Amino acid sequence: MAITDKIYVKNHQQLVSQIETSFPKGAFKGATLDILFQGEGLAKLDDASQDRVLDFAEDFLDCDCQANPHCGCPERKFVAYLLELREQGLGPDAIVDVMSDDYLLYAYPGDMLSFLDNSVRTLEAVETLAEVDGRDDVAEEVQRRRNRLM
Repeated sequence: MAITDKIYVKNHQQLVSQIETSFPKGAFKGATLDILFQGEGLAKLDDASQDRVLDFAEDFLDCDCQANPHCGCPERKFVAYLLELREQGLGPDAIVDVMSDDYLLYAYPGDMLSFLDNSVRTLEAVETLAEVDGRDDVAEEVQRRRNRLM
C-alpha cells in the first residue's frame, strides 16, 4: 500500500460540515480531490482551511495531464515532498507535524517510519542492481540519495 493511501485530511468532520458534503478521509481519494479542490467546495471553507487547501492544490495538483488530478502526479509530487522533508533531517513525527501545518493533512508516525524505511531499502536494491549492471555512476548517485535519507 502506498504512503499516499495513508495520508488523511485533518479536521475531516469540520471540513465536511463546512462544505455540507461528505467525502472520504483519505487525502488522495478521487472523491476527496474532486470535492475539496473544485470551486464550490473550496469556496465554502473558512479562510484558514481554504488557504491550506489552495497551498496543497498549487504544490501538488499543478500538472498538464488530461486526467488531472487523477493522473498520479499529485501522489508522486507528495512522495517527493516527504522525502525532501526527511533529507532536511526531520523524523517521522516531525514530518507529520510539518505536513499537518502546511496542508491540513496527517498520517500516523508509524506509517511514515515504514515508508521511509521502505524508501531506503528500495534505494539499496537499486544501488546493488546498478553495481551488478556496471553502472557505477548510477550506483554512486543512488548511494548519495540513500545516505541523505538515513
